[in-house]
Amino acid sequence: MNDVIQTIAVYAIPVIFAITLHEAAHGYVAKYFGDATAYLQGRVSLNPLKHVDPVGTILIPLVLALLPFGFVFGYAKPVPVNFENLRDPKRDMIWVALAGPAANLVQAFVWVGIGTLFELSGVTEPYFGRVVSAGVIVNCVVFAFNLIPVPPLDGGRIVMGLLPDRAALPYSRIEPYGFFIVMGLVAFGLLGVWMGPIVNGLVFFFNSLSAIL
Repeated sequence: MNDVIQTIAVYAIPVIFAITLHEAAHGYVAKYFGDATAYLQGRVSLNPLKHVDPVGTILIPLVLALLPFGFVFGYAKPVPVNFENLRDPKRDMIWVALAGPAANLVQAFVWVGIGTLFELSGVTEPYFGRVVSAGVIVNCVVFAFNLIPVPPLDGGRIVMGLLPDRAALPYSRIEPYGFFIVMGLVAFGLLGVWMGPIVNGLVFFFNSLSAIL
């Protein structure tokens, strides 16, 4: 039980920030390109309570904390975006989709900076080091997961924006089955094939950056 509490204590802040800023970034960029749907619903906000999903933000992380996976993961309520309101829906869809993963990369850099400040300040408490490490890992995982090229994930939106219209329309029709496709990837162990190299490469990069700083 103590291990579970420690895991939650380490990962709670990184997970909340990772998913909150990810969703807020989608809403902010959508507003910039002409769709104020999320803004009008109060979702362009850094308040985590605006983005909390009872299952994805609370239940799933708690369940994962009880399992020997070594990390806690969750998701927030998706920010509503009306792509038809965008000035150039097909093009701007790409930028809106990229905004979330980009926010996670920025956060990983910030966590490295925080870790560097701790070291320069002489902070030696292991807990803070573990939170910094969790911050980097969580954001790399959220980045890689959301870039899976299956709608409605960000990667799927990006692919739809890049495909010619005659191919984008049929591709968009798999969106209602996106969740089941991802679960299938998990069941057959293929999710790690996609995410493993990306996450490991990014974590190695940020660890190397931390060592340089």
